[in-house]
Amino acid sequence: MPVTLTSPHTTGAQTVGRVMAWVLAALIPGAVVLIASFSWGYGINLVLAIATALLAEALMLKLRGRPVGFFLKDLSAVVTAALLALALPPLAPWWLTVLGVLVAIVFTKHLFGGLGHNPFNPAMVAYALLLVSFPMLMTTRWANPDLSLSIVETLGIIFSGVQPIDGVTGATPLDVYKTDVDRLVAAEILQSPVFGNFVAKGWDIANLAFLFGGVFLLYKRIITWHIPVSLLAGLGLMALLFSWDADLRTPLSLHLLGGATMLAAFFIATDPVSAATSNKGKLVYGFGIGVLIYLIRTWGNYPDAVAFAVLLMNFTAPFIDHYTRPRVYGQSKAVKGFKHDG
Repeated sequence: MPVTLTSPHTTGAQTVGRVMAWVLAALIPGAVVLIASFSWGYGINLVLAIATALLAEALMLKLRGRPVGFFLKDLSAVVTAALLALALPPLAPWWLTVLGVLVAIVFTKHLFGGLGHNPFNPAMVAYALLLVSFPMLMTTRWANPDLSLSIVETLGIIFSGVQPIDGVTGATPLDVYKTDVDRLVAAEILQSPVFGNFVAKGWDIANLAFLFGGVFLLYKRIITWHIPVSLLAGLGLMALLFSWDADLRTPLSLHLLGGATMLAAFFIATDPVSAATSNKGKLVYGFGIGVLIYLIRTWGNYPDAVAFAVLLMNFTAPFIDHYTRPRVYGQSKAVKGFKHDG
């Protein structure tokens, strides 16, 4: 009997494996910029995360009695691993990456039934768990873009367990701005080397690269525009309303290009399994993520709030879908709310 894949549903020649392959291809420009700007750590973590994901995926498929080779070819585990590796600090210890991938693949994906059944984004569940459990490692192992590390030095930091010397690692631009804005004005804060000459050294070009990859996915019709545009609109509107004075709060430019915003908008929030499904629902879902990112970044304890914003909106996705159902063919209007048949 042939084995077929269920959700996420695709039509025509767009198989799950082909869709995932296009997503991986679209991630390449951003990944290259991150490696070039912040050390080989991103590349090493990508290899480590993908290898761990494939092993964990194969083991879980074997334990569940599923055909290992068939499901490994859908590349969903590779995409999850790649997204997590690109979100983690590049100089985090190796075991942190491995632990995160195991949480994503084993617990968040397979214990909920496998591909198409997980209610939460696996990569973001893993990231949030690591951030809460190991806040020091997750906030201080970001590579300094002004210092170039060889691949040997980077491997030593990741696998030796030795704390990097001062100046090699530090906080992200979002974290620096949020910490310093209470005592300094914008002109003084921007003197920090993490901001460079544009918006945020290395991060701005990486975000533009992920934006380029996202536009490519739109062109290939792998994703629709609704979630990325509404997410950026929600984040942008909040920044315009509350961050118009850069001496008081993080400005819009840094919100858009200083963290993981473009990666979130085009690659993370658009996960077809855990996001809303109708076009109207996607607009609400994406806008909610954008608003939450701003709220958590500004008044929460974490400078880059993508994981928490996405997970909170994952909770609401079924509710959003219920109230944004499209009109059924043959009906004069969409069925909304709870109906009693009695």
